[in-house]
Amino acid sequence: MLSKNELKRLCRYKQDKYRKADGVFIVEGVKLCEELLKSDFEILTICAVKTWIDENACNIQAKFGRQNKWNKPTSIDDRVLLEVSQSELERLSLLTTPNKVWCLVARKQLQQPLSHKGLTLVLDGIKDPGNLGTIVRLADWYAVDSVICSEESVDIFNPKTVQSTMGSIFRVRVHYCKLTDYLQSLPKSLSIYASLVSDGNSLYSERLPEDAVLIIGSESHGVSPEVRRLVTRNITIPHFKPCKGAESLNAATACAILVSEFKRNTLR
Repeated sequence: MLSKNELKRLCRYKQDKYRKADGVFIVEGVKLCEELLKSDFEILTICAVKTWIDENACNIQAKFGRQNKWNKPTSIDDRVLLEVSQSELERLSLLTTPNKVWCLVARKQLQQPLSHKGLTLVLDGIKDPGNLGTIVRLADWYAVDSVICSEESVDIFNPKTVQSTMGSIFRVRVHYCKLTDYLQSLPKSLSIYASLVSDGNSLYSERLPEDAVLIIGSESHGVSPEVRRLVTRNITIPHFKPCKGAESLNAATACAILVSEFKRNTLR
């Protein structure tokens, strides 16, 4: 059971301002928390019902052994593993239907230098949390190690984004920066592609390189003009129903088609 102080302290993280101020984010649910235990992200607090703790005892011990953080608490509010009731979990949770476990995790900044090998995804102003989470999940599936986001893009640690990644957030490096500075720092030999709704070369007629940067624009405005000026080549997913058809594709859907085609070309 939680003390009143513990419950009050942890409940404040339902608000974004406290999560950002303390450099933390929330991970909830059986699937995501199992992925978290296998990751190198630092867990600050686990709140879980007894059945989940019993089922995951070995993984919990292994995780905190790797973190070197399985120490005796200095006070009741410093406990790392907290057994909670279902009603307490519901008070903490951001989900409509809380699911056994809630974790408070330290945000992690990208430390390693970015590689220019393979395909790198660049997201220009993606605002929808679900789209960003789905794109990170796509990157994980297609072995795209790095996703670069503009400073205006939605926070990768937004709770809806975290849920949408289905655990891929723990395996794909996501970095935020000023895109024009990043693109100008790239080797001149590296091809920079921008996905446009129209006014680009057909994706299916392109000979796509293995090493490249692919820019996906925002849901509303596409790739920004200042970023487009730094692009090597514009590409478009052909519209097979130009009359009375959809005006555009969802950003994550377009990303899936484009990344699939880039990867297919590397197999030729």
